Amino acid sequence: MSAEVPTEPQEPQRPQLAITNRGQVVLFALLTLILTAFTVWAGRAWVKSSETLIFAVGAPNSEEAHFAERLAAVMKNTSSRFRLKIVTSTDNAKALSLFDRRLADLALLRTDAKIPPRARALAIVEHDPMLLISPGDKKIKTLDDLKKKKIAVLAEGEKNLAFVRNMLEALDAHDAASRVQLAPAGSTLQKLFSSGYGAVIAIFHLSNAIKNKSYAQYDKQGNFTLNAIDGTKGLARRIPGISDETIEAGTLSSAPEIPEDDLDTVGLEWLLVAQAHMSGTTAGDLARIIYENKSELALDDGFGSRIEPAVTDKDAFVMAHPGARDYINDDTKSFMDRYSDMMYLGAGALSVIGSVFAAIYSQITRVSPAKAGALATAILTIGEKVEHAHCLDDLELLQEELEKILRGAVIGLRDGTISGDGLETFKLGYEFVRDEIAMRRDYLQRHAECNALDVALLDAPGKPSKEAAE
Repeated sequence: MSAEVPTEPQEPQRPQLAITNRGQVVLFALLTLILTAFTVWAGRAWVKSSETLIFAVGAPNSEEAHFAERLAAVMKNTSSRFRLKIVTSTDNAKALSLFDRRLADLALLRTDAKIPPRARALAIVEHDPMLLISPGDKKIKTLDDLKKKKIAVLAEGEKNLAFVRNMLEALDAHDAASRVQLAPAGSTLQKLFSSGYGAVIAIFHLSNAIKNKSYAQYDKQGNFTLNAIDGTKGLARRIPGISDETIEAGTLSSAPEIPEDDLDTVGLEWLLVAQAHMSGTTAGDLARIIYENKSELALDDGFGSRIEPAVTDKDAFVMAHPGARDYINDDTKSFMDRYSDMMYLGAGALSVIGSVFAAIYSQITRVSPAKAGALATAILTIGEKVEHAHCLDDLELLQEELEKILRGAVIGLRDGTISGDGLETFKLGYEFVRDEIAMRRDYLQRHAECNALDVALLDAPGKPSKEAAE
């Protein structure tokens, strides 16, 4: 009976590299990173998406309307995400009414106006200092000295007249309404003083004072005195909306120098305000645009050419918006501060996307590994063939089949397609069959040597052949 010829050994089936567990892990990791990066980019793009803000202003030709137009142009030229819609009204009071009813996001107001309770300051756009002027060499030391004087207000608009009257009434000057009058258009200091006015109060924009040649002309026409006001900080605390101001030497005229020295006085501020509910990111971005483009926002007459950060003190007359305050108080933000929102978004997206892919891998696409112990059956099958091998060539084939099973097991353990369950059984089976093949090989080699010796003895000279001996 012929010996059973071993069949071609079958290597354990393993997935191709593209669909192995290792390949899937690498693929899902790459997909997780790509989708996380896309999510962060999309989130940043959404945050930076265009946002339309409504700016309520007074009359179309008013200074606040022109300032709003400049701000809209700056936003467009700098490719800002903001778009400005300007809504005009008959006057600034009507504009503030729209703002108070939350029909506008931004407004420009002077601090003597009725301040909407939800207004939060983004920037100080302009200062309107008050200049106290007396005839000749007569000095006025305090505002209390004005209680019995007839006063002319040298300024445009009824609101300036109302401000001076309200200020004096706050100082217990109850007859201020009759004593304080708006100076007629084209009036000069000499005409006002000769008409019986004991003092003139001028209110002007500090930014365009340098372009005003009136005071140099007044100096040529006659003598007058610019009076400093004592206790400006106390007045600022006592009268809501008033701020202490300083008119630097030479501001009104450089030749002759008017005033000759820095002059302390009081005044009002123009504030750009936003709604309190505006997000901190939006307010901070607006503040950045305004502070970085101050020169482009200044009007031709100088209004808005000295933009300053809003007062961030807690006792400020109009509180600064938290977003603007954070930007003002933190000029050197760290990397974490600048990109913390994106990092938190990225961490959250990475966690969610990674969890989804982990679930897909573990429940759907993962190739369930074969148990190492299951390969012991294939090894024992080889062991059963060993006793039927009657030549060394058959043993070599069985040895190759055994080594292929071992190699497949090692590779499977490495890439996860074979688990370590039953590894000891596999090891015992492999060692048993390996030893059995070695013993069978020794047996066949010994018998082959014996047969060769017998043939040699029979064929030796002088020895009768087997047939002759019989």
